[in-house]
Amino acid sequence: MWETFLTLDGNLLLWIQEYIRNDLLTPVMRFLTHLGDAGFLWIVCTILFLLWRERRGTGICMTFSLLCSLLVNNLLLKNLVARTRPYEAVEGLSRIIEAQVDLSFPSGHAGSSFAAAVAVFLTCPKRIGIPALALAALISLSRLYVGAHYPTDVIAGALIGSAAAVLVHKCYSRHCFKSSPYHTT
Repeated sequence: MWETFLTLDGNLLLWIQEYIRNDLLTPVMRFLTHLGDAGFLWIVCTILFLLWRERRGTGICMTFSLLCSLLVNNLLLKNLVARTRPYEAVEGLSRIIEAQVDLSFPSGHAGSSFAAAVAVFLTCPKRIGIPALALAALISLSRLYVGAHYPTDVIAGALIGSAAAVLVHKCYSRHCFKSSPYHTT
């Protein structure tokens, strides 16, 4: 049963490579995937929110959500699961970015993207939150397109990042937003 599931995971990547990859979309997907490298984009956004007095609570939620995602996804689960990258395991799959230095499961790009974007969505007006979620989804999907992750890696990373943001927001709202004169949603 498990082997069948893993085969389907790899076959979806081969399908993307065969039917979705093209010369027009490839530079866009490479750009998107590199936006998520080391969570840099989300860290910059976090700093900007921390500097924006009226949205400092958003920056604080983003900070702790990103830290939780880093701890759970990148430091704990990647080392426990130790799943090799799909381009190393799926016959016929080619990567279109440089080889990655860490393990595959779960996706750190998806984890950090959704940790930050869900924090923004929960603390900001929808005109800011919805584009943040859309960008997180695009960065996450780019990981499949470039051959760096299995679909289950991306789904797990996104779910863990989202859960981290929801938990951080719940804790922060309960303890800090009540007394903050700058919090508005």
